[in-house]
Amino acid sequence: MRQPLFGLLGVRPFSRNTFRFTAISLALTVTAAAAQAQTQTGSILPGIAQPVSKVGTAKPIQGWVRFCQQNPAECAVDPDEPATIEMTAKDWQTLNRVNQQVNAAIKAKTDKDHWGVEDIWDFAEDGYGDCEDYQLVKRKRLVEVGFPRRALRMTVVIDEEGAGHAVMMVRTTRGDLILDNKRNAVLPWHKTGYVYIKREGDEGSTWASLGRRTSPTMTANQ
Repeated sequence: MRQPLFGLLGVRPFSRNTFRFTAISLALTVTAAAAQAQTQTGSILPGIAQPVSKVGTAKPIQGWVRFCQQNPAECAVDPDEPATIEMTAKDWQTLNRVNQQVNAAIKAKTDKDHWGVEDIWDFAEDGYGDCEDYQLVKRKRLVEVGFPRRALRMTVVIDEEGAGHAVMMVRTTRGDLILDNKRNAVLPWHKTGYVYIKREGDEGSTWASLGRRTSPTMTANQ
């Protein structure tokens, strides 16, 4: 005698209410997953979060100092520009698009392997670079489409492996967002899992300390 499918699986048949509850739960799960995917691809704005707290001043990374000597316009701070961006859906989509495009266009290579020295900040014009090079290219592209440079701050963190790493912090009215070569999703700073050391200042050449007083020897090599 043929057994119902539920009997073969060793479970009871679903009641009408159970089926309705299961259908609703599945719909909510699919909706949540779709919302998360939309957030990561730039379809909807991220939630509002507190910005990173500045606790003092800090010396800039030496690689940054040398980069500024060669590219002074990239390091100049215009006080007439806004220090934070009034984030719109279009801006959010642009951030995600530029982050993904630059991550795909550049191949990761340490400065030691690339140039034979420990730390050089550059625009990765030959298609190779390490973390800070990715972020410099992203900032250049964002400035070209109208983003204020003053709100796009180079930032030093300690990553999940305990190594120095550079990201770009985009200061917005919805909180500080992070563009990173390690992931295509643009995340709020507190969701990256990084320890924040210091970032480029928005008032002048002095950098801002974000908490820990001792920074890694190298900004990053990943």
